[in-house]
Amino acid sequence: MGTLIQVYWRPVYGYLRLRWHREKEDAEDLTQEFFLRALEGNFFEKYDPALARFRTFLRTCVDGFTANMDRAAGRMKRGGGSLVLSLDFDLAESELTDVSLQGEAAMDRYFHDEWVKSVLTLAVSALKDHCEDRGKATAFDVFSRYDMDSVEGDRPTYQAVADQLHQPVTQVTNLLAYARKEFRRIVLEMLRELTSSEEEFQSEAHALLGVRDPR
Repeated sequence: MGTLIQVYWRPVYGYLRLRWHREKEDAEDLTQEFFLRALEGNFFEKYDPALARFRTFLRTCVDGFTANMDRAAGRMKRGGGSLVLSLDFDLAESELTDVSLQGEAAMDRYFHDEWVKSVLTLAVSALKDHCEDRGKATAFDVFSRYDMDSVEGDRPTYQAVADQLHQPVTQVTNLLAYARKEFRRIVLEMLRELTSSEEEFQSEAHALLGVRDPR
């Protein structure tokens, strides 16, 4: 549930702001309340992975929850908008600047893209901690410079990264391979936590990493 909240709270918050046109404070309260109820009970017990992906089901839950939520009662219960879960709503709000979505297809794409961004952001953070804990901070630095700070077609050469980090080229290639392998492992472990069937896991892994039958 902890991983689920980390991955989905920001898409849910943005969805409430854009789809339901809730004011910032109200969207914060509703996001908090939605996930607190999920923590306190079997909120998602009706989920059937044979019918839809979990993120599609979760959006349906948000719609039903929001449609039936009494704003005043919800705020009274939770203390008038006080934070219970540690969520950075200010950062999430800043990312909504100039975002305007029209139509259900655009909203579907937004929710999917926010889910992808959340998964990858958390995976990068976990990779950084993993490398630092094992004395391989340079591996993360190589990964960051080559795969994160550049775009396809405009990446630095291995030699350029090696010169920047004062490492031999062979070491840079080895460190990048290590970081990529660990990043893939972390993402797949997260997807295992976020999916409820092997079929759903395989589908999400293919959609996110472009791989089939991940091991």
